[in-house]
Amino acid sequence: MPNPLQIDIANEQSMLPVDEARLAEIAKRILHDAGVRCGVLSIAVVDDTAIQRLNKEFLQHDYPTDVLSFALEEDLDAFEGEVLVSAETARHNAAQFGWPPENELALYVIHGTLHLAGYRDKTPADQTTIREAETRYLRTLGIESPLSANGNDGSEQVCVAATANVLDSQVAIKGA
Repeated sequence: MPNPLQIDIANEQSMLPVDEARLAEIAKRILHDAGVRCGVLSIAVVDDTAIQRLNKEFLQHDYPTDVLSFALEEDLDAFEGEVLVSAETARHNAAQFGWPPENELALYVIHGTLHLAGYRDKTPADQTTIREAETRYLRTLGIESPLSANGNDGSEQVCVAATANVLDSQVAIKGA
C-alpha cells in the first residue's frame, strides 16, 4: 500500500509566527481535491533574501516574490512538490491590504499548492479560476479576504494574491 500524502513544513524565518498545522491542513485539502493521495509536499517559509535567491536561480528574476512552487514529480501515485513562501513579503503585503500577515501567508501557500494541483494563471480566464479557488480555500480556514469581505467575489483578487510577481512564480522541474 502506498504511503499517504505527507506535508512537511520548514519554518526558516523568525519574523512571523507560523501555524504549521493550518498550512499543512489546507495544502493537503487542495491536493486531495486534485486527486493526489500519496506523496510528499514540502512547504518552506522563508525571508525575502532566500526567496529572491531562488527566484533569480530558477526564473532569472532578481527580486523577492511571494511564492514559488516546484513540481518535482506530478504522478498522482508518487507526487512530490515544493512550495516556498516569503513571510517578509506576507507581512509587507498584509499591511497594504489590511489583514493579518498569517492570512496573507496562508494565501501564498494556497496559491502555490493550487499551481501544483494544475491551476494556472497566465490568461484572464485562468486568473479568475485560480482566484475563485483561493477564495474558496481561504473560506475553509474561516478567512475572508479583504476584497471578498467587501462584496468582491474573489475574481479580482489579483492584488491580494500577492501582486503580479505571483503570475510568473510557478516553475515545474522534472527530475530535479
